[in-house]
Amino acid sequence: MMFTRGLTLAAKDLRQVLSGGNGLFQAVLLGLLLVFIFSLSSEPGERIAPQSAAAIFWIASCFSLVLIFTMLYRLEEENETRMALIMTPMPIQTVWLGKLLGGLALLVMAQVCFIPAIIVFLAQETLTSAVGLFALIGGVDAGLVILGSLLGAVSQGNDTRDSLLSIILFPLLLPLLLGGVKVGGVLLQGASLAGVTDWFGIIGAFDVIFAGAAMLLFPHVYGPE
Repeated sequence: MMFTRGLTLAAKDLRQVLSGGNGLFQAVLLGLLLVFIFSLSSEPGERIAPQSAAAIFWIASCFSLVLIFTMLYRLEEENETRMALIMTPMPIQTVWLGKLLGGLALLVMAQVCFIPAIIVFLAQETLTSAVGLFALIGGVDAGLVILGSLLGAVSQGNDTRDSLLSIILFPLLLPLLLGGVKVGGVLLQGASLAGVTDWFGIIGAFDVIFAGAAMLLFPHVYGPE
C-alpha cells in the first residue's frame, strides 16, 4: 500500500516537472556543462583516464541530484499544498518514498544524456560488462536518491536552507561515490571486475543503512513546522 501510494505521488510529481520541462532541462544542462568543461582539460582526441571519466560522470549526477530534489520538494511549497500532503491518511514516509521514486526517474533521464557525452567528449570506448554497468548505476543511484529525498526535505520551505542540501549531501555520499568511481573506472578500462567486487557489497550496505535511517528520520524533518 505504501509503495502504491508512493508511485502515485511520484507520477504526480513527474507530470508537473515534465509538463514544464525547465526543471529537468536545467539538471541535464548542468551535468552536460560539467562534462564539457572537464573535457577541455585534455587535448582534442586524447582519451581521459577511465577512472577520471567515471568520477566526472558521478560528479555530474550529484549536481543534477541537488537540482532535482530541490525542485521536487518545492512543488508543494509553490502550490501551497504541503500541509494537505502531510495530513493525507498515509504514513509520512510515503512522501519520502514518492519523492525518491520521482527523483530516481528524473536522475536516470539525466544520466541517459550524460553517458553519450562521456563517451564522445572524454573519448571512452571500452566497456567490460553492460550488466556490471547497470548493476553499478542501479546501486549508486539508489543511494543517491535515498539520501537526496531525505535531505531535500530538510532544505524545503526556506530558501536560506537550500544550500544545506549540497553541504550535507556530498560528504555523506563519499563512500558511495568512491565505489562508483572505482568500479566505473574498471568497467571503462575493460579490465576484470574480480578486484572490485567488494565495492558492490559496500554500495549495497550503504543503501540499506541509509534507507533505514531515512525512514526513521523523515517524520522529524518533514512534519508540520
